[in-house]
Formats: sequence, C-alpha cells, structure tokens
Amino acid sequence: MRLGISLHAVGVQRGRKWVLRDLTLDVHPGERWALIGANGAGKTQLLKLLAGDVWPTPTAAGRRTYRLGRREVDLIEAKSRIAYLGAEMQDKYSRYGWDLIVSDLLATGLHRTDLLLSKVTAAERRKIDATLRACGLLRLAGRRLSSLSYGQKRLALLARALCSDPDWLLLDELYNGLDTSYRRRIDRVLRALRARGGSWIVATHRACDVPRGSRGLIELEAGRVIAMGPLRSEAASRLRTAAREGARAAIRGRGAASGRGAALRSAGARARPRLAAPPLLKISDADLYVDYRPVLRGVSWELREGEHWAVLGANGAGKSSFLRLLYGDLSPALGGVIERRGFPKGTPIADWKRRVGFVSPELQTDYAVNVSVRDLVASGPRASIGLAEAATAEEARVAARWLKFFGLSGVGERRPRELSYGQLRRALLARALAAEPRVLLLDEPLTGLDPKQRAFVKRLLERLMPRVALVIAVHHPEDLPRGVTHALHLEAGRAHAMHSPK
Repeated sequence: MRLGISLHAVGVQRGRKWVLRDLTLDVHPGERWALIGANGAGKTQLLKLLAGDVWPTPTAAGRRTYRLGRREVDLIEAKSRIAYLGAEMQDKYSRYGWDLIVSDLLATGLHRTDLLLSKVTAAERRKIDATLRACGLLRLAGRRLSSLSYGQKRLALLARALCSDPDWLLLDELYNGLDTSYRRRIDRVLRALRARGGSWIVATHRACDVPRGSRGLIELEAGRVIAMGPLRSEAASRLRTAAREGARAAIRGRGAASGRGAALRSAGARARPRLAAPPLLKISDADLYVDYRPVLRGVSWELREGEHWAVLGANGAGKSSFLRLLYGDLSPALGGVIERRGFPKGTPIADWKRRVGFVSPELQTDYAVNVSVRDLVASGPRASIGLAEAATAEEARVAARWLKFFGLSGVGERRPRELSYGQLRRALLARALAAEPRVLLLDEPLTGLDPKQRAFVKRLLERLMPRVALVIAVHHPEDLPRGVTHALHLEAGRAHAMHSPK
C-alpha cells in the first residue's frame, strides 16, 4: 500500500508574504505529475510542503493529510515514504563541506540522515550497489562528492533518493545541469520506477524536461493552483507559448523606460580597443588539477575583443573548472601560464575579479550568508560574498538600478535563501553586471529561469556583446545567445576550439 497526500485550503507565509495560498489538491498513489509556473510562483515551496519539510501556516480551514488507503498516518511515517530532491539539497552538501563518498551518500538515503551515522549492513550494501548499477554510477561509487561534476552530483543525489524505494519522488528541476547521456540514464531510472507503480511530481520550466510517463499537470501562479488536470500536450504548449511571448517581449525591449535602457548603456561601456591589442585572456600549455585529480591537460587558448565563446562538453568534462580557472578561483599546474591583459604577474587576483562578471551554480551555493539581496548585488564591484561594510551611495544606486532591471526591487531586503532558485540566479546576474565587467563568465546562466526570463536574459546578453566579451558554458544549445563566434569543446581532458558553434 502506497501513500496519498491531500491539501485543503493550505497556505505558507514567509514574513508578511504568502508564498502559497489557499491550496486544495489530492494526489494519489501511482500518479505522475508535471508542475509548472513562472519563477516565484511557489513550485519549490509546494514540493517542500508535500514532502513535510515546510510546515503550513496555521489557518482555520487549512489541513495537510497523509494516508495509506483509508488510514491517516502521521508526518513521521509519511516522510519516510517521500523523497525530495532540489537544487538547494545539492548546494547544502557543498556549503557544509559534507564530502561523502558516493556509496556512503546512498547509505544516508537508506538511513534518512544527512551524514552516515551508523555502519552499513550487508543487506544495505547490496541495495546500494543495485541502485548504483541501475543509475549507471558504479564507477563513481568510491569517489567523493567534491570530485564530481555538477551533473554527476545531481545523479548521485537522485540515486540516494531512490535507494529507500519511496512512494513519492518530488523533484525540483531534476534535469538542470545534465548532458544528453545523463538525461537518458534518468529516463531509464524513471521508466523502471514507473513500471513498479512509483509516483512523482516534477517541477520544470522546459517542456523537454517533463519525464515520459507523466500524466497530470499542475500549474501555479502567485502561490495558487490555477490548473490541475490531465497532461495531454498542455505542458509543451504552455511552456513553448511562454517562451515565444518572452522572446517577443525581449525583442521589443519592454521595460526600457523603467530604467533598463540606462542599465544596459552603463554595463561595460568603454571605447572599443584597436584590433591589434593583445588578448584579454591567454592560457598557454596549462594542466589543471582539482583535488589532485587531472581535469584538463595541455590547454592553450585565448580570448580577444569581439569574441564570444561557448564552452561545450559532457558532464565531468571540466567546463565549470575551466571557467573557474579563467576567473581565478583555480590556478594552472606548474608550467602552465595564464595572462590577463592589464593585470601583470604579481597583481592580486582580487583586482582582476573586480572587472569580471561570474555566475555559476557553485557561486549560488556560496550565497547562504546572512546578506540582503540588495547587498548581494551591491557586492559585485567588490568581487566579495556580501559586504564587509556598508555599500557606498554609488554602489547602492547601481544595485538598485540592476534590481529594477531584473524585476527584483520588491525582494531587495529579503535573504538569498528566501528567493526561488530562478530569482536568485537573476540576482547573481545582476551582481555580475553591477561590476561593469569587461568579461562575463557564465556557467549555465539560464538554469532555473522560466521561459520568459530565459528569452529576456538571452536578449540582454546579445545587447551586451558589443561591449563585453562573453564565455558561456551550456548544455542546451538553445540557451546560447545569437552572436557567439567560437566554441571550445572539452573532452577527455583536452580542449578543441572551433568557429561558429551555432
């Protein structure tokens, strides 16, 4: 017998804001739902509410119920039958330095703990090995989380969720950061779960990320359920329509009168250099190691004014590490050289970082500090994580302009973890642009954005290209803005350059 979940007139309040309001729905064993809605609609909060990780705000009529058949069960028993996986769970392991080996990570799923607190039995080890095999992770079983790519960590956390054979999988943007090979692995895993009668709710912004076998659609808007019924083709139709509408709005430049035009004109504005100028960035014969593991070998590459690069490759190919090398978070091994124009050898790396915009999933993980979103954006010109001292009047003015540009003025005093994943990604883009960068290093910058926001950000990058050099790592080719001139393909530790990736 498997678990059913009901909500009746339930809401969740954060401060004075209702992030979920007057929710009434029933989900039954064997059902499989797609959950859609714009950034900030409340998808993540709804999944956490169903999982029992968020408590509903008490109201006279509000009630959350878990049941096995006709028998109502308490929250403790219900939570043992539900597995939730979202981006912030992945972030938590990085933030707290919980560097487990993959097999022990799966054991924590069986034990329902964050860390491995007791010995793994022989029966549990067989279960772990079977799950690793089903997810195609056996070769990573002895690796530590810190040595995995973003996508590999996501698949390992999915295996952790599956290890306890949950009645419900609640998955928030599951396919983010995954290449085609890993997506196929997940499809196989979910197909096997479906064959066993398993249930899921998967939140997504992309039609292609609705898992096969999903039969229902739940749509949220401003914390309310506005549609719930058979899936048919609604998910693809609505998501694609939203993308088209967002693209048209971006092309029209909607909102320029509210300050967006001024923000764009100021971002990176400077005189164009002579064509004979040396490269902005140059790497010569560089090997890169991360946690003593070789990631890249013999890389030689340069970035010149007017060039815009896509960085491509499978999960684990080294795309994120390559961008961190360019930014200065990583250094080449002895013998390799990296040169940055205007920053001679011996210049503090912080001076370079203050002229570079950087956005990545790992950077999003680091923003767990007790800082307001306004100060987060204002810290861009300082290349810091928050502010050690109050923002200057100019920093505050620039931050306010970019918050308005990205539609975030209303959340400026909130904390990063109080935002949706997509809202926080937009705040980090605002932080990057507040620095008036000469180079933008973007690792999956459209991850977590709804279709309208993806179209808007792509158009923004296209308008910035005449003034800012762009290096962008993506898995979805459609996430590349028009105007990308070169591609760098990473494979087996080597880098291969080509022109015109699109």
